[in-house]
Amino acid sequence: MIPLPRRDFDPSEVAVPWQMLRAAGMHVVFATPDGAAASADDLMLTGEGLDPWGWIPGLKKIRLLGLSLRANADARAAYQKLLAAPEFRAPQSYALMLANGMQGIDGVLFPGGHRARGMREYLESAQVQQLAVAAFAAARPVAAICHGVLVLARSRNPGTGHSVLHGRRTTALTWALEKKAWDATRWFGRFWDPAYYRTYPDGEKQPAGFMSVQAEVTRALARPEDFCDVTDAAPQGFRKRSGLFRDRIDDDRAAWVVRDGNYVSARWPGDVHAFTKAFIAMLTSS
Repeated sequence: MIPLPRRDFDPSEVAVPWQMLRAAGMHVVFATPDGAAASADDLMLTGEGLDPWGWIPGLKKIRLLGLSLRANADARAAYQKLLAAPEFRAPQSYALMLANGMQGIDGVLFPGGHRARGMREYLESAQVQQLAVAAFAAARPVAAICHGVLVLARSRNPGTGHSVLHGRRTTALTWALEKKAWDATRWFGRFWDPAYYRTYPDGEKQPAGFMSVQAEVTRALARPEDFCDVTDAAPQGFRKRSGLFRDRIDDDRAAWVVRDGNYVSARWPGDVHAFTKAFIAMLTSS
């Protein structure tokens, strides 16, 4: 099962896992708030509107920054196939999936996205958080990437009051990657919408990055060191850290994935192939 917001999910983090799961012989069920088909963040598909002239209708198709930040060709191709998939066009509702429990569900994948207009509803949804609690309680394999990890950080075990991630190791969108994209768009691109890459901007008296994904996820963990970023000793450290490289189906050098038991997490679309491979490995061995 892949729960989605009504709109503005990251196309790479949904279409690529869907395609890889299908290729592995698995059936994917999507869930949305009302059982209507969801839509991806159009800026991440086209790249239009991310450059400083992107607010001008006649010039928005001229893309420089937009081409580097949007989904890559593989992800865009996967998304076009996803749009025609019956399971995507006719998802289940959150309520129906909750009523069914985890019956027939072998694992749950929580994708991300950052555009506030659509993602906040998803990140703050009590029903999505209940799906996360149910998946962990049933010991199903769980995967989360980017802002999807924030859903888990906010999902509280009713018995303990702790996040379902309390006591686990995880990664998520790091503050370094979030800030790089935010700085690029607010200073060199989408200046009229400077918070585009900050789903939750910091408050006036909060330190920089307090409302970043990494900071909020870390506050939900048992220990700060349970948040796992790329280490100095990691091979291909620059490739993994810089945000300039993405993994491919046949090349995991840029990826950073953290697995803890039946839970796997990743940072951003650049990890999506390695992330999905790890999730498939959990599903096939469980």
